[in-house]
This record gives sequence, C-alpha cells and structure tokens, in this order.
Amino acid sequence: MSGIKQHIGSIALIVKDYDEAIEFYTKKLSFELVEDTDLGEGKRWVLITPPQSNGTHILLAQATEPEQVSAIGNQAGGRVWLFLHTNDFWRDHENMLANGVVFNEQPRNEPYGVVAVFEDLYGNKWDLIQQK
Repeated sequence: MSGIKQHIGSIALIVKDYDEAIEFYTKKLSFELVEDTDLGEGKRWVLITPPQSNGTHILLAQATEPEQVSAIGNQAGGRVWLFLHTNDFWRDHENMLANGVVFNEQPRNEPYGVVAVFEDLYGNKWDLIQQK
C-alpha cells in the first residue's frame, strides 16, 4: 500500500438554510468562508473551515428532502459529532461564550486535554478541545 496518500477533504453538514449557517459559523465560531458557488436550482457549494485549518472543510448542504430535514441538528444521533481542536482552549471558549454559543457543560480536564461540549445553531454537538 505504499504510495497511497489520502485525507478527508470535506465533511457534509446538513443545514436548514445556507445563509444562516454561514452567519453562525463565520460570526460565532470565527470560521472562514472558503467557497460559496451557486450551482443553480437553489443549490450551492458552500465550504467553511476553522481558522488556520489543515485543509479539511465542512460542506454546508441545505436539506431538500423530508429525511434530510429530519437529520438537521441530529447528524450523530445525539452524540458529539465533530471535534474542534484549538491551540488555546480558554481564548476560544470565552470568545464563543461572548458570541452566544451554547455549551452543554463546564470545561473539564481529561487525561487527553481540556474539553467542553457545545452546540451549533441546530443542536449538533461538538467538542472544543485543546490536547495535551
């Protein structure tokens, strides 16, 4: 298997509305809007990424079918879905709180680092984490 090189380029996140999702991620989490291309018929190719990211993007996918709508806010069946790693937990935690981001718990120290669960605008659970 030598010579094979792969990485996750994008992860799809089902959203209710492109613009409200862009607003949340760029204003409340300080993510960067990488691309917003109109594909016609109401579809867009919208990529966002955390600041100074390693190249993995989130593709915002607006729900169009009933089964997609039912998955909004429940991407992982109520479990933590994504893990946002940071080099300064307390800076980002305070900024997110100041921007109205909802945390489900107080920050806690774990053997692997400092972590707290927060929710995106639809209720999907994320970990904000600074690894040791």
